[in-house]
Amino acid sequence: MLSFDNTANAFSGKSDSDLNRSYWLFKLVSNPGLVNFGKSFTDFAIKAHLPIKGIIKATIFKQFCGGENITECLKTVAELGKYNVGSILDYSVEGKTSETEFDETAAEIILTLKEAANNPHIPFGVFKPTGIGRIDVLEKVSSNAKLNTDEEQAWQNTKRRFDSICKAAFDYQVQVLVDAEETWTQVAVDALVRDMMEKYNKQKALIFNTAQMYRRDRLTYLGNLLKDAQEKKYFIGMKIVRGAYMEKERAHAIKGGYQSPINDTKADTDNEYNSALEFCIKHIERISICAGTHNEGSAELLVKLMQQNNIPANHPHVWFSQLLGMSDHISYNIAKEGYNVAKYVPYGPIKNVLPYLIRRAQENTSVKGQTGRELSLIIKEKQRRAKK
Repeated sequence: MLSFDNTANAFSGKSDSDLNRSYWLFKLVSNPGLVNFGKSFTDFAIKAHLPIKGIIKATIFKQFCGGENITECLKTVAELGKYNVGSILDYSVEGKTSETEFDETAAEIILTLKEAANNPHIPFGVFKPTGIGRIDVLEKVSSNAKLNTDEEQAWQNTKRRFDSICKAAFDYQVQVLVDAEETWTQVAVDALVRDMMEKYNKQKALIFNTAQMYRRDRLTYLGNLLKDAQEKKYFIGMKIVRGAYMEKERAHAIKGGYQSPINDTKADTDNEYNSALEFCIKHIERISICAGTHNEGSAELLVKLMQQNNIPANHPHVWFSQLLGMSDHISYNIAKEGYNVAKYVPYGPIKNVLPYLIRRAQENTSVKGQTGRELSLIIKEKQRRAKK
């Protein structure tokens, strides 16, 4: 019987010291003032070359990241694998802008796919489009604006990198997730991923796009993509998430004088998310899904939909996914019941991964109930262990 309150399962991979570290970290990130101070202090300390790398690596980095490189991540991969939880190696270096840096990032992503091909505990690769191409070019292509010579070359380079990663996924027979971007660049991303699906998903879904269901238009998008896939005979891979850029999207809409693409309420987003799960399960022979969610209700719904439709727990077209260091009560308890589960395992040099870590802390502060739920479960497990 699936229960997200089973803390013995949820924290089976954590030692007492791991549990204590998680407790204090979530205590800290529950305070917005401390998170903001921590961001400012960290920015200052890095610029001033203060020796804080060791502190970061032993605390927030250890909670949310697998290591500084692929080799360091393998210990985390093996540990998660003991509990039938897979890993998605996520090279989380952000803010690069040069063509050389984009090439280096693409090469690193291909290395994660090569590692996945030889490791049964790594079911997916992943990459972020703005990690391998210029944001301004993606924005211009999305708005159908004319590119100058330099931008056209940058766009061709982006498409080349995109294809090289997807070809590697095909050659290695490893699924790869393409993370979502803001709406003003996503049009170009959607078109690129659709082309890659048509090219490489002829036998099965290897290339996955990401649908952010806080957007008003994503159910329509899914319906149109299915029609295209049926007509052109390819399979769809889709990661379903709620969304990551809500404040930025609304501010951009106000500045641009257009209607926000984001749903008015969280309830609307929850309904859209759950409708997307229902749509994908209804078309499970054509669509493979990775349900990225820290929402217990949506995870329960997907389990229920699979049971109602006689879909085996380990069906290769259905995966659940959460971030490393968060929602272990969902990941481990679902995995214990035999469902396919994989954790995003971010990695990269500490200095380059700091923007990711700071965003993680800020998201935990802003997501209503997230940190409180994590803390209550950690406290429950600490009390359970104390009674043994």
